[in-house]
Amino acid sequence: MKVEVESSLRKSRQHNWMSKLDTHKERLAEPPGIIVEGKLSRMVGLTLEAVGCHAPIGARCIVDSHGSQPIEAEVVGFADERLFLMPTSSVQGIRPNARVIPTERVYEAPVGKSLLGRVIDGAGRPLDGKGPLRTTEKMPLTGRTINPLQRQPIEEPLDVGVRSINSLLTIGRGQRMGLFAGSGVGKSVLLGMMTRFTAADVIVVGLIGERGREVKEFINNILGAAGLARAVVVAVPADHTPVMRMHGASMCTAIAEYYRDQGQHVLLLMDSLTRYAQAQREIALAIGEPPATKGYPPSVFAKLPQLVERAGNGDKGGGSITAIYTILTEGDDQQDPIADAARAILDGHIVLSRDMAEAGHYPAIDIEASISRTMTEIVSEEQLLLAQRCRHINSIFRQNEDLISVGAYTPGTDSRIDEAINFYPHLMNFLQQDLHTATDWQASLTGLLELFQRHEATRQSEADSNSQMEMVNHGQA
Repeated sequence: MKVEVESSLRKSRQHNWMSKLDTHKERLAEPPGIIVEGKLSRMVGLTLEAVGCHAPIGARCIVDSHGSQPIEAEVVGFADERLFLMPTSSVQGIRPNARVIPTERVYEAPVGKSLLGRVIDGAGRPLDGKGPLRTTEKMPLTGRTINPLQRQPIEEPLDVGVRSINSLLTIGRGQRMGLFAGSGVGKSVLLGMMTRFTAADVIVVGLIGERGREVKEFINNILGAAGLARAVVVAVPADHTPVMRMHGASMCTAIAEYYRDQGQHVLLLMDSLTRYAQAQREIALAIGEPPATKGYPPSVFAKLPQLVERAGNGDKGGGSITAIYTILTEGDDQQDPIADAARAILDGHIVLSRDMAEAGHYPAIDIEASISRTMTEIVSEEQLLLAQRCRHINSIFRQNEDLISVGAYTPGTDSRIDEAINFYPHLMNFLQQDLHTATDWQASLTGLLELFQRHEATRQSEADSNSQMEMVNHGQA
């Protein structure tokens, strides 16, 4: 019996050793990887040119400058035997003929459940002082392509806690929306409301190319401790390099994709898509791409749909990414090239009005200029009719606002204008909301219905009063 046990143990050890040797045997059969180093031949602006080495687009390279701190750079183009690199950090201390070492790796995003509640930069490094990230999984920043025929359709509304959006601009779960606004009209505040109030499992916030001061304010004042507990924040302020700003947008999208593939419903908030486009413009112009529309090279308009199409409903696991992208309309110009391109690739847009914001109306949503393209598929016919009627009455008042303001309109001339004059103040009161108070989906619909019920009751009362006056006048005659 003892001999049999020893024989069994011996065979087990032999099997283990043979397994280990087989793995080494496979490695020995592979040709050894040879890393060919190059040297830095030219630097113009933030563009580095390297010769003597080869690397694919998107690869990571190390620029070692004779004792100075090594600088990491990404391959963004090539011409003949030259590689065009763009640094991901400061280029202070870089020297001519510095060694350029391809790493044969690409940039990846750290992912995992332990990422919730953390604030990281575009390279995946923690910024919140809570220690290293306890994640073991990584995903490429480029993501994966989903067959459009295998995407789950948008079938249910998403409660964002904002009355005007829930009732008149309903967002579907898995929709991509644009938030169009100029500077200083409250887009960050509206994003904060949606972050706190939206019914989502995970929230991924990308602060791309914004002021560094706004990062801490958004996390402490707008997001709050409760919001941060179920959120991941990727912060890449404006003083970071263009490549790092693009990495930040790709990273928060990759993190959202990870949670979607786990079957969770994700809210992706990116502020802003315009800064992402501007970062790509800086890179493209630096490597010699010709400008096209108002200084934006063609590659910018190719990159935008590649990023946006990664959001939405998935093809497996039942998860979704509902994405809200802010678009900065410089000078409140709605025909800005990036705004125009974003409208074409998104599933709707919410426009914030400067006039409404200056009048103290928050959130300053212009319902006449805004639209949700999936609303017709996910709401009841009654809600759709009420929303269309709100738009119609609001449009009539806006068209005749100047005449009404100066007293040039005579009541009774047009029944539609009379109705708009009576209804407009109640509509504006309905659309306003306290920044710290949520209005859920059902309460929003109930409020919309009550708004029209009160309006109809007022109209009926006025009609009865007018009828009585006519009868009195007729009797006196």
